[in-house]
Order: sequence, then C-alpha cells, then structure tokens
Amino acid sequence: MEKTNLDEAFDSFDEQWSPRLAGAVNDHGLKLAKVEGEFDRHHHSVDELFMVRSGEVRFELDDEEDVVLGAGEFVTIPAGVEHRPVAADEAEILLFEPTETRNTGNRETERTTEVEDLD
Repeated sequence: MEKTNLDEAFDSFDEQWSPRLAGAVNDHGLKLAKVEGEFDRHHHSVDELFMVRSGEVRFELDDEEDVVLGAGEFVTIPAGVEHRPVAADEAEILLFEPTETRNTGNRETERTTEVEDLD
C-alpha cells in the first residue's frame, strides 16, 4: 500500500490536458490533470466523474445547460454525452474513469494522449 499526497502529485507535472494516473480501483483509474483554455468537444462510451480541486471548470454540453464546477465540486458526465471542458484560468481536476480511457474520447486530435503514470 502506498499513499499519495495530492499537493506533491500535482506539483510533479506541468503539462495541461494530459491526465496522470494517480491510483486505481479495479479497472477504474483516479487521474489528475491541469487544465486551462478550451479542450476538444468529445464523448466517451463510459461515464466519467470530474472533480475540481482548484479553480473553476465549465462543461459545455450539447443538449443541456452548461455545468460550472468550483473547487470541491464534482459531476458525472454520462456515457455518450458530448462535452467540452473549458477553464478560463488554470484549474486542477481529478477524473474517475476506466484506466484505459483516452482524454479525447471518441475523437483523435493532436491533443489525444494515452494516460501516463504519475511519477
């Protein structure tokens, strides 16, 4: 068993929109990411839980009102729902989703990355 300090974990990387795998429970990963600006609109074939640790993130949704999250808030984006995360200033987020889930979901873009382990 190994514990993880979130302050140290977030301090260990600077890249934005490139989640790091911090831990796992069965086939789901706890991923950490720094985000700023607009990301690619996409969807996933599975539900995703997003929690904001610091800052504010808006999720633009196609068929629903945008969801705005501040520090300490989370939302589950259901499978198949198109969304685009947007952060006016840098924010830190935690994601809970299947470990192999790619950051751009159903789209292949220049921002598509495979999840990296937290160093």
